[in-house]
Amino acid sequence: MKMLRGPVLAALAMAATWLPAQTPKAAPAPAVPAEAPARRSEWNGYERIDFTLAGRACILVLPKTPAPGKPWIWRTEFFGHEPQVDLALLERGWFVAYMDAKNMYGSRKAMALFGEFYAHLVSQAGLAPKVVLEGFSRGGLYAVNFAATHPLRVAALYLDAPVLDIRSWPGRNRASKEWAECLEAYGLTEQTLPAFRGNPIDRIGAVAARKIPIIAVCGDADDVVPFAENTGILEKKYREAGAPIEVILKPGVGHHPHSLKDPMPVVNFLLQNAKF
Repeated sequence: MKMLRGPVLAALAMAATWLPAQTPKAAPAPAVPAEAPARRSEWNGYERIDFTLAGRACILVLPKTPAPGKPWIWRTEFFGHEPQVDLALLERGWFVAYMDAKNMYGSRKAMALFGEFYAHLVSQAGLAPKVVLEGFSRGGLYAVNFAATHPLRVAALYLDAPVLDIRSWPGRNRASKEWAECLEAYGLTEQTLPAFRGNPIDRIGAVAARKIPIIAVCGDADDVVPFAENTGILEKKYREAGAPIEVILKPGVGHHPHSLKDPMPVVNFLLQNAKF
């Protein structure tokens, strides 16, 4: 087998009967070399499929009964951390997806990988042509940059204490390894940084123009990813553009814990506003 899609499709077919037959009109999966066979396991009571695409570890978690249209939420970083929203959506028939693009900080290289992952799941697993992106912390860089790059592929955004400006994090600590990795990922130097306009915070206009709904959960005492430097700017720009946004600000809470003990405010927002 010279294509990765073979083992992944085989695993999906054995795991559930929802996978539709491929049709001649369907978009082809990305042509990538064969890698490790897909593995099936259980995650919080749900069928989990681990596979490799473009050299990156990927996860797809299947609901017991898929909702009409096969909606999905894509955790862009920190799969499995504070999964309250993911589990609530799985219960309602959504799929949960993840691709490991660690240490790429939402850069163009990461977006190229994400484009392959998106195409693979839509064309080969039959998932909805639009997705909800879930950006925790630095995952916000990935989620918003993907939405700005591919606004027609995004149904909504759930952002949780998101990084939206690399100058805010990891740039607050210019001696950190994360800052060095981030500069390398974006092809930047300290000298070229002042002219950089590829931050999510710089690209909000493309997302707001499509009126992509956003719900954000943040702590007002976050000193790692300060609200005023990240989500506060996003909220202001989004409201000025007349785009739909809801911000849940947790009083006295820092960068952790993420999410909400009761995920229903986020779940209800997504169920009501995400249009697939």
